[in-house]
Amino acid sequence: MYGVCGCCGALRPRYKRLVDNIFPEDPEDGLVKANMEKLTFYALSAPEKLDRIGAYLSERLSRDVARHRYGYVCIAMEALDQLLMACHCQSINLFVESFLTMVRKLLEADKPNLQILGTNSFVKFANIEEDTASYHRSYDFFVSRFSEMCHSSYEDPDIRTKIRMAGIRGLQGVVRKTVNDELQANIWDPQHMDKIVPSLLFNLQQEEGIERSPSPETEKESPVELTERCFRELLGRAAYDNIKNAVKPVLMHLDNHSLWESKTFSVRCFKIIMYSIQSQHSHLVIQQLLGHLDANSKNSARVRAGIVEVISEAAVIEASGSIGPTVLEVFNTLLKQLRLSVDYELTGSYDSFANLGSKVIKVHEERQLQEAVIKTIGSFANTLPTYQRSEVMLFIIGKIPVPGMYPSLGSANTGVEGSRMIQIMLLKSLLQVTAGFQSTNILTALPTSFLDPLLSFTLMEDAEIRLLVLDILISIIDRHDNRHKFSPVRIISDISVLKLKVDKCSRQDNLFMKKHSQRLYRHIYLACKEESSVQQHFESLYTLLGLICVELANEEVVVDLIRLALALQDLALTEEALPVYNRCAIHALSAAYLNLISQLTTVPTFCQHVHEVIESRKKLVPFLLPEDVLVESSKIPEKLEKVEGEVLFVQAKIAEMLGGSGYNTERLATSYIPQITDEDRLSKRKSIGDTVSLQLEMESRNSPEKEQRSTAEQITFETLKQAIGDSVNVEELERERRRQVVERFQTAPFEEIAAHCGARASLLQSKLNQVFEITIRPPPSPSGSVGNGHGRTRSVPVYEMKFPDLCVY
Repeated sequence: MYGVCGCCGALRPRYKRLVDNIFPEDPEDGLVKANMEKLTFYALSAPEKLDRIGAYLSERLSRDVARHRYGYVCIAMEALDQLLMACHCQSINLFVESFLTMVRKLLEADKPNLQILGTNSFVKFANIEEDTASYHRSYDFFVSRFSEMCHSSYEDPDIRTKIRMAGIRGLQGVVRKTVNDELQANIWDPQHMDKIVPSLLFNLQQEEGIERSPSPETEKESPVELTERCFRELLGRAAYDNIKNAVKPVLMHLDNHSLWESKTFSVRCFKIIMYSIQSQHSHLVIQQLLGHLDANSKNSARVRAGIVEVISEAAVIEASGSIGPTVLEVFNTLLKQLRLSVDYELTGSYDSFANLGSKVIKVHEERQLQEAVIKTIGSFANTLPTYQRSEVMLFIIGKIPVPGMYPSLGSANTGVEGSRMIQIMLLKSLLQVTAGFQSTNILTALPTSFLDPLLSFTLMEDAEIRLLVLDILISIIDRHDNRHKFSPVRIISDISVLKLKVDKCSRQDNLFMKKHSQRLYRHIYLACKEESSVQQHFESLYTLLGLICVELANEEVVVDLIRLALALQDLALTEEALPVYNRCAIHALSAAYLNLISQLTTVPTFCQHVHEVIESRKKLVPFLLPEDVLVESSKIPEKLEKVEGEVLFVQAKIAEMLGGSGYNTERLATSYIPQITDEDRLSKRKSIGDTVSLQLEMESRNSPEKEQRSTAEQITFETLKQAIGDSVNVEELERERRRQVVERFQTAPFEEIAAHCGARASLLQSKLNQVFEITIRPPPSPSGSVGNGHGRTRSVPVYEMKFPDLCVY
């Protein structure tokens, strides 16, 4: 019997004997290296035996796991790893099946050490590039198991950390193994992404909760660092079609765990996403965020503000101009959210009609959201090229409700106040877009389609709206960063200290000023007449005038600006209805601006005159200079006495002084008077009816040879008012006339009625004869003669004239 057993042992297949020999009697001695080398050489020599070797090793390992002989389990896995690394041949597919079976058994075990051991073996396998694809492998179990390990709640914190890190490395291995294998199940499918991404985000949140163990066995990097590296690798491998599937679980995770409100973690997540994906795909992430913002339109303001904050940060990272054709869609969504927020704030409800179950809206949170949206609009605009930013400016200005033109844009629930708030919010957004806007061609930066509606807002009664419009104009015109050098408004004896950047005006600048300068001057003049203007308005007006002088001025423009400054002085003198502060501020604005422009023209006599007037004001009326007026605590009198004499700038003197230097004397001597146009009716100002007059000129033509122009009939506001007041009397007279006609036909005799109708008929016939006489002409004669000496031929009506065929078409 002993001989038979010995023979049976010797007759065992060689591969089994080689496998058995790698296991020592004492598992603590480790793998028998010499025998392992023999097994490896045999596997390389006979690759067809590799699958049997794997199956036998798998059998032994299963038995050792069941018997809790963990030392032999570690030896078996080490042998499997070495064989896997050494045998890159076509038969490896069969061996891999046995290998994955063993890894699966280890991952299913309850012992953390076995789970970590199986994970390490799988990671080694994931780093192997196979020569042939596999049709039948499935990694679904590994995705689920590794995701579960990422959420481990083991009692011992050190072991828990190790298990979670093993799960993260396992997911990283699955991604590496499957992402480039077209024959595998698509790892980007939602069923897999919904497990992988939340597992990574869960560990990314644990930065404060998990501490590293001081033991030398611990990995060098923390779970958070490993998770971030794995997350970046996952996103970096995502193709165009897979971006949405990778980002959607992130949005769902942030929703489910209420992480939008804190902002910090959500911003960090999307910074990782934006920096990791390919730059040409970044606009897809922005689109998903915008769609998510729309989906949360009725959520709390803090949640919406968190999403908007993430969009803002993502826009900064996004490559310049990569938004592409979706740029207007982006701004449309943000403006829609702005409008909704205004409606929510004013109505106090997320629904059209307040319900008992509606959430309570906090005004300060809605205000924070509005500021976040405006900031985000600016962030987006800064990533765009100049031509796209111009389109966005036109797009936003088209969304602003203009009084009298687009009254329907105001919400039915919010009314006039809603329209006003929307105007302010959209103008703030427009200001963000224009911030830092650098355009070499002012004609394209301020086209008529943009400038017309923008200037119409300078006539609004609302002081905040007027100030925003002035700031927008300043941002666009300031192309050399000069605006801050004009603030605060003060009298400077030598403007060289300002270090103004002045370039020669281009042809486009001259064309722009020829086309639009008068309208700019007119709106600046009318803005000074507004009673509600405060210090900031006059400072902005001074800055705007200064920028026009520095950026867009040629000789003709300089003359007009001087005339405008003198007209403002006259305005302060004549408009006694204006408050004392406004009149003093206009005087101060005019003085500061003439001081600036006189030094820019470098005409000594002009500078001397301005200097003398300013010195006189310092002595006699210091409250007409910006140092006393355009400051926080202004020093002005209660009542402004009549200003005259040496403290005023004299237009005749200035015209004479500048005329000697080649300026247009005739134009300088002419006072500036703004023209009032139909545009004023859009502003709905209180005094608009007193300033607008319509002149209608009618022409009556009695004959083709003679035209008589009738005197122009002037229809003023008073005329219209009187016409409206007399309309009742006119109606009564008409009603009385009709009653008399009916009564005459009812009571008068037949002969009288017939005579009356006959007279009317003869009058009509005489008028018709006159018309026919005018239209009848003699026929044209080729020789130009009237006849052969026999007198004039009979007149032929036009409709009986015979024309040659060639003349008829």
